Parts: sequence; structure tokens; C-alpha cells
Amino acid sequence: MTRLSDKVALITGSDSGIGQATAIEMAREGADIVVTYFEDRDGAQETARRVREAGTRAIVEQLDTRKEESIERLFDRSIEEFGKVDILVNNAGLSAAGVPVADMDTERMQEVVETNFFGYFWMCRRYIQERRKARGGGSIINVTSIHEELPVPGAADYDATKGAQRNLTRTLALEVAEEGITVNNVAPGMILTPFNQDAIDDPSVRERQVQHIPMKRAGEPSEIGRLAVFLASDDARYVTGSTYVMDGGLSLQLAQGA
Repeated sequence: MTRLSDKVALITGSDSGIGQATAIEMAREGADIVVTYFEDRDGAQETARRVREAGTRAIVEQLDTRKEESIERLFDRSIEEFGKVDILVNNAGLSAAGVPVADMDTERMQEVVETNFFGYFWMCRRYIQERRKARGGGSIINVTSIHEELPVPGAADYDATKGAQRNLTRTLALEVAEEGITVNNVAPGMILTPFNQDAIDDPSVRERQVQHIPMKRAGEPSEIGRLAVFLASDDARYVTGSTYVMDGGLSLQLAQGA
């Protein structure tokens, strides 16, 4: 029996990158998958195809995490199709604008807060409500970033919301621990996803960027996916409120030479 047999996983932003890889890895471990996308329906359909190829079921649903009603519809559809959601992976989000705070439009900050924070909050709230109906148990995995703790100039929108995701994770872990729901987050460094498309397309760009990473390489989305499988499995049922950094040692390098 595989580790996630008879489980249903809802994964936001599973049309590409970390979300797609996580969906595929969880399907290989026996989970049925709710695949979501914002704009890239073709990418979501490819994820669903690969999930079914792994031998489990998949549905594809459009999702706008900035809208509470979109999240409610998604859960209604997921419950209608599968009867439950055992695993929630929050992954959809926006990257940094690259604009200093003094020059940042309110509209930009608001959009990132709605996407990166309220989206996670609404997803977690509905998920917990559904797990209580099922008498507890389950796993929430929030994909954050090393920038939840390590800021970058020009990234206040991203950094602030990643820090908020981390503390949402930790607060929830305390609130639902007695119900057998684990809540953890994965904090990636440089991963070869569309967020790092330049490094994917141009090996010279990638080679230059990885010089700051002790392992001298970027991570693969599948590596995040396999970590998520562990956190969603019974192997991790005593793990909650934790941050799992996966960055090739990058965050340890920052103080060197000081």
C-alpha cells in the first residue's frame, strides 16, 4: 500500500512548477488530486493527465484565490466529486514586484496580500471546517519561501506575505493539534519553476545564480513534492507547526564573511 492511498489532496497552483510536481508525487503515492489553475488551463490539464497516468483520479478546477467565493465553489465541487479533502497544499501566489515600499502602489500591495495571505487564510478556514465534519485528521502544507524570514530589498509585498503565511501556519498548528490535523510549511529557496524562468531558459544565468548556493545547484520541483508527500503521510503525524527549509544551504550562507 502506498503512503497516501485513499486520500484526496487539493493543491492550489497545480498547473505548473511546485504545485504540478506535488500533485504528481502525491498521485504516485495513491492520492486522488484536485488540480487548480488561475489562467493556465492547458497546464492544469497536463497535470491531471499525469495524475491519471500514475493511476489515480483527478479533476481540474479554475480558482482565483483573491476571491472568497471562488474558494467556496472549489471546495463544494471537490466534496461533490470525492466526498472529502484529506490534504490541503496551498501553493498559488504572486512573486515580488521589485519595487521599493516608497514607490509601491497600494493596489499592488493589496493584490499580493489578497493572493498570498487571504487566499491561504480562506483555504485553510474552509478546509478545517470540512475536516471537523469528518471528525478530524488531515494535513495542511503551506508553501512559503526562505523570504518568510530573510528579506530582499524591493520585495516588501512578497516578504511580508510570506512571513504572514508562516505565522498563520504556526497559529493554526496550535489551534487544531488536538483534532489530529497537522499544519506545516515548506520554505523553498531557488527552485526551477516559472518564477525562475530565466534560469531555466539560459544555463549561463542559472550557473551565475547558483554560485551563492553552497550546493551550487537549484532545486527541482519534484524535491519539494516528495517532501510534501512525507508531511501529508502518517510518517509525519507527530510533526506540526514546523518550517522545512529546502534551499541547498543558501540561508546558511548569508552570514559568511561578516
